Amino acid sequence: MRSISPDFHRRSFLAAGLAAMSATGASAAQPFFKRHGLPLGIQLYTLGPDAVKDLDGTLSAVAAIGYKQVELAGFLGRTPAEMRAALDRAGLACVSAHIQGRAAGPDGGLDGDLDKLAAGLKTIGVQTAVMPSLYVPKRFSINAGEGFGAYLRRMAGELTADDWKMNADFLNQKGAALKAHGIRTGYHNHNFEFSPLGATNGLEILLKNTDPALVTFEMDIGWVAAAGADPLALLRAHKGRFSMAHVKDIKADTTPNFALAMDPAEIGSGKLDWKTLLPTAYAAGVRGFYVEQEPPFTRPRIEAAKISYDYLASVVA
Repeated sequence: MRSISPDFHRRSFLAAGLAAMSATGASAAQPFFKRHGLPLGIQLYTLGPDAVKDLDGTLSAVAAIGYKQVELAGFLGRTPAEMRAALDRAGLACVSAHIQGRAAGPDGGLDGDLDKLAAGLKTIGVQTAVMPSLYVPKRFSINAGEGFGAYLRRMAGELTADDWKMNADFLNQKGAALKAHGIRTGYHNHNFEFSPLGATNGLEILLKNTDPALVTFEMDIGWVAAAGADPLALLRAHKGRFSMAHVKDIKADTTPNFALAMDPAEIGSGKLDWKTLLPTAYAAGVRGFYVEQEPPFTRPRIEAAKISYDYLASVVA
């Protein structure tokens, strides 16, 4: 039998190594979302007025851009069955929805009939019910003619550590109840959660006092940055707690604050470093990414949504 020379083995090893390096390099050169096989979603709050007026047209436009998922901010005046039918017509999935802590209108809230809420969410296909802001303590009341945003800004500086511990208890309770229905409970931050409370803040209290088996978190990266906090440090410090993220950019002239103020920008045109943020979020456990942009808009909302999508779909990170 013919012997095989050592040189042959060396050449084979080098060739295999070069091929593996080439494959790895090609994979690394792929855009972030394609490389990880992740669908890119959009929070419909971004397109709120358009979606309320023309849900089918808005969803069709979203799908045409390339988005695969939407996250709901309420049911937009539709029943769960109507919403599911509209999503199916557009070929979109909805696995996450924002549900207020306190019931507001026909959509219900986390403090209402959870059996009915869970049934509606499952009809749509929702797997995670995210509380989009804190469960407001009863001692705070809305003044006549005051919008919810102004209401939150007014009371943000008056929240106490006990208020945030109450919210943690509330999330744990609702998380246990919805888990029995196969639905996960989450919390979405703004920037008032970062208002200092001694050596801590509202978000840190929520993270410390909620059960990871019952409560997940959706990091709004733009609001974290608007508070003057570092989303990268937060993701690394709480690996595994954030399973979703709002991909939101802000302009460099945004002044750090805790009062729901930011100067918004389309993704990629603001100051945030998405080539670092996206892989860091993924390494920390984030798998649901939803584009969201705050008003005011300098162009039609659907155009802004396309600019953000086109950047994210091509970014290599």
